[in-house]
Amino acid sequence: MYTANQLCEKIISIYPEIGECGIDINVEYNKMENTWMVHLKKGSHKLDHFLETIDADSCMEGKKCISLGLEIAQLMKNIKGEQF
Repeated sequence: MYTANQLCEKIISIYPEIGECGIDINVEYNKMENTWMVHLKKGSHKLDHFLETIDADSCMEGKKCISLGLEIAQLMKNIKGEQF
């Protein structure tokens, strides 16, 4: 098993455009749902993502977190759209 901080660091290593743990991204385990909760924030944009344990395991193995990656891409698109 791994900690929330280890998962956070791994997500940032895969998606470096996110930012820093505890500032732009926060990860916590939801025992009731048996999933990881990933909270992303950039400026006024916020995103909460349920990361299934199997996807989190895949991330920790160095593979892409597909569902999270799609959410991050959408968040970054929204942020860039606001900059114009």
